[in-house]
Amino acid sequence: MNASKPHRYLLDNARTEAGERFTWISELFDGVTLGHADRLGVREGARCWEVGAGGPGIPEALATAVGPAGHVLATDINTSWLAQGAGYEVLQHDVATDPPPGTFDVVHARLVLVHVSDRARALETMVAALRPGGFLLVEDADTELQPLACLDETGSAQRRANRMRRAVRELMARRGTDLRFGRTLPNALRAAGLADVAASAFFPVGGTACARLESATVRMLRADLLEAGLAEEGEIDAHLAAVDAGELDLTLAPLISAWGRRPA
Repeated sequence: MNASKPHRYLLDNARTEAGERFTWISELFDGVTLGHADRLGVREGARCWEVGAGGPGIPEALATAVGPAGHVLATDINTSWLAQGAGYEVLQHDVATDPPPGTFDVVHARLVLVHVSDRARALETMVAALRPGGFLLVEDADTELQPLACLDETGSAQRRANRMRRAVRELMARRGTDLRFGRTLPNALRAAGLADVAASAFFPVGGTACARLESATVRMLRADLLEAGLAEEGEIDAHLAAVDAGELDLTLAPLISAWGRRPA
C-alpha cells in the first residue's frame, strides 16, 4: 500500500460519485434518522448540529422541523455539497480536531465516526457541544455484524457480489475503518458521561436505493480496489452489470443508531 494514502478518506466527498451516494443514503436512512430526531426533541426553536453532514438531506429536514425560531448548523471537512442559505448554516469543521462550534439541544452524526481516526476525541467534542439535557444521536455501520452483500447466495452473481463486499471491507480496514464500530456505540456514549443510553439497528434488503448505492460505491472505489489487488477489472465490470440489470437483492451492513442525554 502506498504510504502516502493511509489517512485519505476512501469515500471522499470530492469524488464525482459522492452526490449519488448522498442521494441513496438519504433515501435509505433519512426516515430512520428523522424518526429518532423527532423522539429526541427536535422541535420548533431547537438548536441542532449536524456533524459530517455530507449532503443536504438531513440539514434541510432539521431546518424545517426547528422553524425560523430554531437553528441548524451543518458541518463537514468538505462542504461543497451543502447549500448556504437553504435554511441552515454551513461551516467547514473537522470534529476530530476543531473545538465545538456552539451549544446545541441535539447533535447528530451519521456514518461519520467510523471513518474518523480519533473517534474518542470526536465524541468528546460532540458531547461538549450539548447543553444540559441535550441529546446526542450517533449512527454508524457494523459491517462485521452482517458482512454480506447478498443474504441469499443462490448463484454466481450473488457469490461475486459477496466477494466484492469482502474486498471493500478489506480495503476499508486497511485504511483504518473499524468494521465493528457500530456495536460499540452504547458503551461509548455511556463512557462519555451520557444518561438514558439506548440503541436500535436497521438494514434494508433489496430495492433500487440499495442497488444504486452499491453501484456508486464500487465505482468510487474501483481504482483503489485494483491498486490494492483486491479485485480484477473483469470482476468489477461483471458485478456492476449484474447490479444494473437488477439481478441482485442487495443489502447493507446494519446501521446502529445510539443516543444518550447529557445530564442536567
